[in-house]
Amino acid sequence: MNFTGEVITSRQNRIVVDVVKLSDKKSREKSRLFRFDGCKLLLEALEKDVAINRILVSESKAEQIVSVLNKAKNGESEIKISVLTDELFAKVSEEQAPEGVICVAEYPKHHSLKAEKSELLAMASDLSKRVLMLESVRDPGNMGTIIRSAAAFGVDTVVISSDCADIYNSKTVRAAMGALFKIGVVSCDDFVGAVEVLKGCGRKVYAAALDKNAVRLDEIDFNHCDTAVIGNEGHGLSSETAAACTRSLYIPMENGCESLNAAIAASVIMWSMYKN
Repeated sequence: MNFTGEVITSRQNRIVVDVVKLSDKKSREKSRLFRFDGCKLLLEALEKDVAINRILVSESKAEQIVSVLNKAKNGESEIKISVLTDELFAKVSEEQAPEGVICVAEYPKHHSLKAEKSELLAMASDLSKRVLMLESVRDPGNMGTIIRSAAAFGVDTVVISSDCADIYNSKTVRAAMGALFKIGVVSCDDFVGAVEVLKGCGRKVYAAALDKNAVRLDEIDFNHCDTAVIGNEGHGLSSETAAACTRSLYIPMENGCESLNAAIAASVIMWSMYKN
């Protein structure tokens, strides 16, 4: 793998303009491309067969990065590589300490952003697969952290409501630390309907919500196929979603403590489900 052509010096260059546009969600959805920075994420994306559309590299690190890519791909790749001056690269990068590589990738095939009921049914019917559900989780950092924890605790698919944070937001991708390339993500408009689909497949769906009938997390004997639903950072789950779930659960804590951050709560619950 080698790069050819002149070093790009202008931010008005068409390639640079197209990459910068991917910081905007509408541009990502239109092109079905997203961007991320860093060599480690690039190598993880390649390992998981994520289709890389283009790579931008800084001039001073170009040879080093191409050498790494050649080793990863055995010198065989059709990835387009563009070299930017270090000054221009620093302006285009979204990292405070750029590693010298920006990647543009296609949306992974194991992600479905507008899932139909039939697709949900096919996914939920495989009771050997672990599923987590997220409703209205708006913070990209929380979303990425939850996806990272999901990979660590054996979750195969995360089902999200359509108003959750964009999984291709750079903050989400960064917080997920490569887990986004491994985990299936399914987004659906009818979230309550999705809960009903999972229940209909024989899964118990637990709402992470403190109500009068909620059960302590450490008192639940989870089955492998059981599912938990995590709600919005500030308002929790909607009443409709909570009512659709099999039962509610809560994480026991010391008196006087505020509720946990959504990502931490999700991680604690997933760990409890994983160890059963």
